[in-house]
Amino acid sequence: MHALTTLSPPSARLRLRQVSRTYANGVRALRGISLDIPAGLYGLLGPNGAGKSSLMRTIATLQPMDDGTITFDGDDIFANVTAHRARLGYLPQDFGVYPGVSAQVLLDHLALLKGLIHKGERRAQVDALLQQVNLWEHRTRAVSGYSGGMRQRFGIAQALLGAPQLLIVDEPTAGLDPMERTRFYNLLSEVGEQVVVLLSTHIVEDVRQLCARMAIVVQGQVVREGVPDELVRELMGRVFIRTVSRQQSFASSPALRELSRTLHAGRARVRLLATPERADVPHETAAPTEPTLEDVYFDALAESSSS
Repeated sequence: MHALTTLSPPSARLRLRQVSRTYANGVRALRGISLDIPAGLYGLLGPNGAGKSSLMRTIATLQPMDDGTITFDGDDIFANVTAHRARLGYLPQDFGVYPGVSAQVLLDHLALLKGLIHKGERRAQVDALLQQVNLWEHRTRAVSGYSGGMRQRFGIAQALLGAPQLLIVDEPTAGLDPMERTRFYNLLSEVGEQVVVLLSTHIVEDVRQLCARMAIVVQGQVVREGVPDELVRELMGRVFIRTVSRQQSFASSPALRELSRTLHAGRARVRLLATPERADVPHETAAPTEPTLEDVYFDALAESSSS
């Protein structure tokens, strides 16, 4: 397994130690995950089914763990679930809304459920959040009629009720068009200046644009962890690109293997990774190229599947 980056993060607010979870059907969703997560945006990157959502639900105390410990600001989150949830905001992959209920009314209702009982303070917070997520002009519209991006922004607004210190966001940009995704990036960046934001995604671009630190999770395990730019620099001088026909395959070898391929003008652009010991160009038609975070991701997936 690839050695994890050992750069020390700032003082961790969320700390996980050997967190494991096996479901009743025998699926091992989490396998000894240990992470130190400071304030700011932290990305959990991995394919669908990697265990990211299971980890999110566990940190949100929506399901128990079999082994391990999780602390936030030094407090065991399962020792006082009510206290932990009071400082938690959670945006799951999918969330339901009442049909025909406006954003302003629904957010006020959710604020009341979250314990904001003083009407004046509750209304002030609801109005401020609707403005923060750029939904003020649409506050009287039913949330059920919102576009995907607008619903996600409403989801962030409800997650921010009560000024949480830990915000969990699970696959927030799936299905968003590029403009809505950019708006969402800007919103999360603004929020992440003040609290811990844990972002789960299978979209590499989400992590590249937003996160100061990240972990790649595969089959319930952390296989890479660190600063995205540092992880990319580890592959410097080892990534090559080659253009071939769509049907042409590449025979991987111990010294060189295919990371990924994309189509361009009917031909395939193949990205190749050489072993650290191989300094020469691996093929006469291959050219060196700058590594990317996507290369790091595909390398981690390949190493995980072969181990």
